[in-house]
Amino acid sequence: MKMSKKFLRGGYTTGACAAAGVKSALILLTTGEIVDEVEITALDGTILKIPIKNVEKISDDKICAEVIKFSGDDPDITNGASVFTTIKKISGDKIIFRAGIGVGHITKAGLQLPIGEPAINPKPRELIRNVASEFDVGGLEIEISIPNGVELAKKTLNPILGVEGGLSIIGTTGVLRPMSEEAFKNSLVPQIDVAIAAGFDELIFVPGKIGETIAKKLGFNDGAIIQTSNFIGFMLEAAAERNVTKIILCGHVGKLIKVAAGIFHTHNRVADGRLETLAAYSAAEGLQSSEIQKILSSNTTEDAAQIISANNLQRVYKKIAQRASLRAERYVFGKIKISTILVDYAGNILGTDAAIAVDTKIF
Repeated sequence: MKMSKKFLRGGYTTGACAAAGVKSALILLTTGEIVDEVEITALDGTILKIPIKNVEKISDDKICAEVIKFSGDDPDITNGASVFTTIKKISGDKIIFRAGIGVGHITKAGLQLPIGEPAINPKPRELIRNVASEFDVGGLEIEISIPNGVELAKKTLNPILGVEGGLSIIGTTGVLRPMSEEAFKNSLVPQIDVAIAAGFDELIFVPGKIGETIAKKLGFNDGAIIQTSNFIGFMLEAAAERNVTKIILCGHVGKLIKVAAGIFHTHNRVADGRLETLAAYSAAEGLQSSEIQKILSSNTTEDAAQIISANNLQRVYKKIAQRASLRAERYVFGKIKISTILVDYAGNILGTDAAIAVDTKIF
């Protein structure tokens, strides 16, 4: 039986929505025509046909257009959101960008824009300028608003990166293709740039919320805490490329024990071996065969931790932390000094290597 291949639908970015809104507004301004669809050329040459929900005159020289974001099959939190673009004629020939409701401003160095600027990234600005150049209208003030952007931004990395007050208007070409793993990984890297720009020379890599919570409780500065998701190896390489010299890995033992085993993409469908690694290290510390079998039969590392505790073998976590640090340093060819903190779901520190104990004086 032949299986059919499912093709994922593409969409268009918030930047393309804004550009389409600008085009529909300029058509109304220059011709008096109200359109319900426009065609724009994305920065990679793709032709995008984008519906216009509404476009109307506010005054003789001010027009507002509304476009509904469509992300196709990409799990984009802005899918279905209204993107409002208001254009206003001004003297001269410059285009000035403004952040309306739900669009943030830059508050930290290290991003693509200076502090204080509206969070409308360079590529969307280029796309909008290209659209405006099709019309001989002179200077424009362009304000972009996403009414529910303040709430949506809470579900993004924006607060960490230093974009406050709403979302960023993003996109590299204007075309939104279903999120690839590579694109998601690249979206994590700006955290490192922001931390470096803020002057931090030691970063705290956390693969999830548990590690982040512990890192904050231990007193590490929020600006130095970097979310890696499952891509610990990728983020270590990105840090090495930027000449970061010190990193602390802080996270749940179930994630970081994989690093001790030389696994640097920690999603369980890519590579696992948590229980096997814990069993091997426990055996090396003298755990009896019958107890090792219990570890291997456990459902999770949390279950296995009870066996470790019952056998007073907590010292095994220090060994695993030391090994995780060693393997991580080897992964970046010794360019970064790395330490490790292992925790459980309850927020207890299970183990740490010797270096972190000396450096932080918190254990």
